[in-house]
Amino acid sequence: MSRHVFLTGPPGIGKTTLIQKVTQALKSSDVPVDGFYTEEVKEGGRRRGFDVVTLSGKRGPLSRVSSDSSTSRRECRVGQYVVDVASFEQLVLPVLRNVNQGSDAEKKICVIDEIGKMELFSQAFIQAVRQMLAGSGTVVLGTIPIPKGKPLDLVEEIRSRRDVEVFTVSKENRNNILQDILAAVESCRQ
Repeated sequence: MSRHVFLTGPPGIGKTTLIQKVTQALKSSDVPVDGFYTEEVKEGGRRRGFDVVTLSGKRGPLSRVSSDSSTSRRECRVGQYVVDVASFEQLVLPVLRNVNQGSDAEKKICVIDEIGKMELFSQAFIQAVRQMLAGSGTVVLGTIPIPKGKPLDLVEEIRSRRDVEVFTVSKENRNNILQDILAAVESCRQ
């Protein structure tokens, strides 16, 4: 039996867009849903980094393009981006801990977009996600990257869990996969 639903696929394929559509559909059926998604920050047409946006409307930086090449040891970097772990945790951890108060009778949906390299710099985030996947009061609707390079422990753990249904989003299916994802989330809530 699936208890959680994850989307995977290459960057820019439309995972976040699908997550937002599913979230809107759930909200309009009065399903309790919370969580966060990641949004590109563009400036003059160039990508400057990513923001975390919670479903309650709070926003803060996740990462920014590093302006200088000298990096301090403490910096968490993914390619050209420096990850602001403190900002990420400040926004996301209260949301995840709050959602955990769901019950079996009224399962909450928690959107986690995404569980990727940048987010995994936060040990507290990893712990919170593991707790949520193990608990029974919350259905996680999340996104994970497709395997590339060195495997990410938590991502592989999720991919291989028996209680997780994974949808692979592609150009071919992204416009007609919405109902399937919604149906999967609904069956996880039963």
